[in-house]
Amino acid sequence: MTARGIRAVREHLAKLPPSSSLTLAERRAQYDRAERVFPTPADVAVEIVETPERPAEWLTPPAARADAVVLYFHGGGYAIGSPRSHRHLAAAIARAAGIRALLLDYRLAPEHPFPAALDDAVEAYQWLLARGLAPGRIVLGGDSAGGGLTVATLIALRDRGLPRPGGGICISPWVDLTCSGASYATKASADPIVTRDGVEAMAQAYVGTGDRKAALVSPLYADLKGLSPLLVQVGSDEVLLDDALGLGARARAAGVDVKVEEWPAMVHVWHWFLPMLDEAEKAIAGIGDFVRARIG
Repeated sequence: MTARGIRAVREHLAKLPPSSSLTLAERRAQYDRAERVFPTPADVAVEIVETPERPAEWLTPPAARADAVVLYFHGGGYAIGSPRSHRHLAAAIARAAGIRALLLDYRLAPEHPFPAALDDAVEAYQWLLARGLAPGRIVLGGDSAGGGLTVATLIALRDRGLPRPGGGICISPWVDLTCSGASYATKASADPIVTRDGVEAMAQAYVGTGDRKAALVSPLYADLKGLSPLLVQVGSDEVLLDDALGLGARARAAGVDVKVEEWPAMVHVWHWFLPMLDEAEKAIAGIGDFVRARIG
């Protein structure tokens, strides 16, 4: 179904107004309307909770284990996105893994620039530990900026001497906010979602005049030694291809147990389109296998 499926996704995207024509508020609203197109399955229980600082959602599929969790960080360039836009994706990952997901509503830029999102992520992890979750049965995960936030959180937890989670899931991760990879140019015509100008604007909103190469901003440039095992999935037709491949190479060189999957013909966070795309279901099933292996 690859050709037919990805064609349907591209046709769907082509109908949307270009992001450059929208205000930030309009982009946020457009993203959140995804819940109308991709509803959360009725058998997944949704419970809104408060972590120490931020609201979050427990997503509980049928027969989910209660002793393990995926702590999920949505994508959106640190500036857009919410549990509403990503509930269906986090729920699908939870179902594939047979556990619950905690979907964090972290603070967004430019109202809350770096390190607000990172602070919220670390606090959510500590909140889970305080509730009695064993660190090895917590897997962090996210897509795009959420994938970068996953790695940044793992680094912050290591540097603060906190217990190491069971693993990290990086879907089309944005880990280089200098936006300097060759794929920003070589994949520009193939990628229907991400543009250099778009991510440059989001990087400016998140970092401002700060150092875009700082380890907790752009984990591609960080010391990755001692991090939890990672699964990195990226599409061959996306601008962030070099971010993902570079992360995998640097993690492997640092001795991290990392698996990198490059999916032919797939676009940025193709998992998000799982009702339209067989490859999305297959990729999410692979994530489920990774989580099950990590939590034991």
